[in-house]
Amino acid sequence: MNLKKKTTVEKISESEKSALYSISFENDGTTEFEKFVAEFEQNGSFNRDYQRIIAALQAILNLGALERYFRPEGKIKDSVAAIPIEGGSLRLYCLRISEQIVILGNGGVKSTRTYEEDSKLYGYVLDLQKFEKILNDNIAKGYVRIEERELNGIDDVIFEI
Repeated sequence: MNLKKKTTVEKISESEKSALYSISFENDGTTEFEKFVAEFEQNGSFNRDYQRIIAALQAILNLGALERYFRPEGKIKDSVAAIPIEGGSLRLYCLRISEQIVILGNGGVKSTRTYEEDSKLYGYVLDLQKFEKILNDNIAKGYVRIEERELNGIDDVIFEI
């Protein structure tokens, strides 16, 4: 039985250069990015890695979602990437939709060679891949529009992934 998860998108931060969004699962009350922050913000073992990720997000807000801030992680046909691009074992997975829009997912400690070898990380990437497919379908049908750093048409939309 394939149960679909109901997902919404929320804007979490915006600047003149870019906007950061995050996905949120129904009945959860918190975004995937907020879960990541809650798990690692006070975790002394990964403080340097966490600070590196927060600094990268700040750079994205200041300068735009330039490719150099992202490590491609998913398949050729998707936009899944990880932050940071260098060093550390902590990863935040996201979708780089454009140079102005990033949708943040969740992340964790990468202790395996690939994210596929870790069921938790693989789940985060899979959620983003499924979400991107549904988002692209909605864009193709004209329900959702990308206008600069805005995802228009996402308010009150529930995406089933």
